[in-house]
Amino acid sequence: MADHAYPPPQAVAESLLAFWAEAGIDSMYLDEAVDRIAAGAVPIPRPAQAARPATAPSRPASVPDARAPAPPEALAQARALAAAAKTLEELAAAIEAFEGCPLKFEGAATKAVFSRGAPSAPVMVVGEGPGAEEDARGQPFVGRAGRLLDKMVAAAGLQERVFITNTVFWRPPGNRTPTPAEQAVCAPFVERAIELVQPRLLLLLGGASAKSMLQKDEGILALRGRWFEWRSADGGLELPAMPTLHPAFLLRQPAAKKKAWSDLVSLVQRLDRPDRPH
Repeated sequence: MADHAYPPPQAVAESLLAFWAEAGIDSMYLDEAVDRIAAGAVPIPRPAQAARPATAPSRPASVPDARAPAPPEALAQARALAAAAKTLEELAAAIEAFEGCPLKFEGAATKAVFSRGAPSAPVMVVGEGPGAEEDARGQPFVGRAGRLLDKMVAAAGLQERVFITNTVFWRPPGNRTPTPAEQAVCAPFVERAIELVQPRLLLLLGGASAKSMLQKDEGILALRGRWFEWRSADGGLELPAMPTLHPAFLLRQPAAKKKAWSDLVSLVQRLDRPDRPH
């Protein structure tokens, strides 16, 4: 049996170098070989730990504590103003006069962003909070996300059948997600809007809206497409609520539009079936 002929070491090295060159390696990491096994036996020196301050640094004023509850005085004022409003116009004026939500003084426009849509709509859409365009124009969902929402609503045949609002009425700095405390202090106004509009169904856009309205901890991908019961603070009012993906999310993830459309179809079917919920 003939012996196998092996290429000379120089040819093997040249072939290996050519392979590395094709892979994009055009320089050596080091000029000389390093024994990594021997180097691993030497303990790596640890950097000296910086001395910890005696007290933790204070939280910047512009970054609210998401765990902090809404101040009782502000919440009581919101409930009183909301209860006194007999019309949507009076409710809008009450929100404008309310000074218990810190978002009003953190860079938002002077005018609150309350609502748009049919005042007696069978569907109330509740988003998270206004963005830059909404802040400038004083209406919710008028930017890119709002235009997508309008297209979805029109495609579902709900053009004149929705009333649109948010969980907070002033733009959070940097378009951040509103905190639970900020949503809680605005909740009496949202609840009063539901009482005045008297919708049959709620459509909750995005995780912040769904969690606040339903008092849930799950993310929007777990909540969307399912029916829940929204209850007023006193338990006297209940409505079916459908969480779905926020249009801003759909602009970033177009492939998710199919899921949002499925949610809208489910809502329309429930709204128009003979045994409509009351």
